[in-house]
Amino acid sequence: MPKFDITIAGEVNLDLILYGLPDELPPERELLADRMMLTLGGSSSILAHNLAALGSRVGFQSRIGDDDLGASALLPLQKIGVDISQLRRVPGPIKTGLTVVLQRAAWRNMVTYSGTIAELTWEDLDFSYLGNSRHFHVSSFYLQRALRPRIPELFRKMKEAGLTTSLDTNDDPDDTWEGGLREALRYVDVFLPNEREAQKAAEVDDLETAIRKLADLVPLVVVKMGRQGAAAQRGKERFTSPAIKVEAVDPVGAGDSFDAGFLHNFVRGADLTACLHAGNLAGAFSTTQPGGTEAFRDTRRREQFFREHS
Repeated sequence: MPKFDITIAGEVNLDLILYGLPDELPPERELLADRMMLTLGGSSSILAHNLAALGSRVGFQSRIGDDDLGASALLPLQKIGVDISQLRRVPGPIKTGLTVVLQRAAWRNMVTYSGTIAELTWEDLDFSYLGNSRHFHVSSFYLQRALRPRIPELFRKMKEAGLTTSLDTNDDPDDTWEGGLREALRYVDVFLPNEREAQKAAEVDDLETAIRKLADLVPLVVVKMGRQGAAAQRGKERFTSPAIKVEAVDPVGAGDSFDAGFLHNFVRGADLTACLHAGNLAGAFSTTQPGGTEAFRDTRRREQFFREHS
């Protein structure tokens, strides 16, 4: 029996979310936000946290700065039960990453100081630790600048160890969608893009075409479509699941929370319709509180929400 259900190699950072800003940000003006939230951020760490909250045994490897931001980011991971024993705290001028999210009613700006996010390297990883699992995942493919050239090799290594694998690229800040993604997808079992990411990765402007092209590369393509729910393509088979309707407070981390719900059930052998529903459920629940992990810290509220919507 492996020690973990899912292991993750990726980034830890904090999100500073500002609410109530005007749509236009004129220069040389002092503009006021009406609310703020400083919370655990980073797609990898949001996923790790919410998987653990759902009951998965999660091992997590990362590199953070030896600073107050890093210490603050570790606390919720430790409290929820993520194993961070192999996480590296590195002193020096490069600090733990921080994303500033300027949230509006229907859209947002995000500005990220990469810091240690971009510094995680092949040499930081313990492959016996990562391989002591049933499943391996990578998020934020394009932010992992030091590790990215060897991510295809990393996936191949995990596959050879007998693990299933998954990838959520998130956005590419350079908007080139190159850098070895196609090579990495050769060793990925589950690809988890949103609509825009699917089209960018497939180099087409039509979602249906993108899904078909990606399904030729990856055994299972799962596309997150927001209010339209989610769809999965396995070969010629299509599976869909409607979104869960909620009064959304904050969409930050909803896609990563979807990944948590989906993968928690996928690793346990659930059918794809159930996995999609679990992903939609987790993604919707995430939006009921600010930030990507705050909702998942209230066990009683989470269990009630899942009972009511299952």
